[in-house]
Amino acid sequence: MLTDTHCHLDYDKFDPDREAVISRAEEAGLIRILVPGLEQTSSRAAVQLAEEYHMVYAAVGFHPTDLEHFSDDTFRELKELTKHPKAVAVGEVGLDYYWVKDTQEQARQREILRQQLVFARSVNKPVVIHMREENDAWFGQASVDLLDILSEWHQALRAENHPLAEQPGVLHSYNGNLETAQKAIALNFYIGVTGPVTYKNAEEKRSIVKQIPLTSLLIETDAPFLTPVPQRGKRNEPAFVAYIADKIAEIHMTTREQVAEVTAANAARLFGWGG
Repeated sequence: MLTDTHCHLDYDKFDPDREAVISRAEEAGLIRILVPGLEQTSSRAAVQLAEEYHMVYAAVGFHPTDLEHFSDDTFRELKELTKHPKAVAVGEVGLDYYWVKDTQEQARQREILRQQLVFARSVNKPVVIHMREENDAWFGQASVDLLDILSEWHQALRAENHPLAEQPGVLHSYNGNLETAQKAIALNFYIGVTGPVTYKNAEEKRSIVKQIPLTSLLIETDAPFLTPVPQRGKRNEPAFVAYIADKIAEIHMTTREQVAEVTAANAARLFGWGG
């Protein structure tokens, strides 16, 4: 019952053996893989993969470091893609102050994030949120700005009794502090856990995961990046989500089966893909 709720399966690193990668994922017990878009081209590719493979679903959106592709025309194309029955989320969207340090560009990120949140509300699809601080800090202005934007959006959802208020989205590959995570959970967001939770020097990350209930977690690879131990050094792939489940089970003193069951149910509630 494992799920990989964030995998860039459309990347060319998977071109030589994508079919085998998906077969290995099935053999490892995966039932669902979510492929997020970064702009209109990758969003289109994500939807195409979802059409080709029964276990693959798509999210479509504009990543904060790919906004050079954002225009009225490309946003219109993305809106059309969300009509596909296997396009279950808007994403990967958010804020990135690690790669983008210019304050005007950061302001543009915030504005386009707001536009995509408004659109997500209009089509009743949850959001897959990217957040990265300058210098990969645990806390900084990106956390502050993101929470302000998400809180404002969630308040509007609540005011109109919108169903997204109960399942608004996930903070993907979470790398913030515990307080930010708790505030996001209070807004009904899930927290995505990736391979770095398995790294030797990740005690602080494991401490944060320990204090978050399983009912608020999703597991994801972010493949081909962030390969977990003991496969570190290799290209990441969906089957490796099992190692992340094992580490979460160790942290929460439970079993892989329990982690898989709970996180798969969390993903099914969020993305509405059954299973």
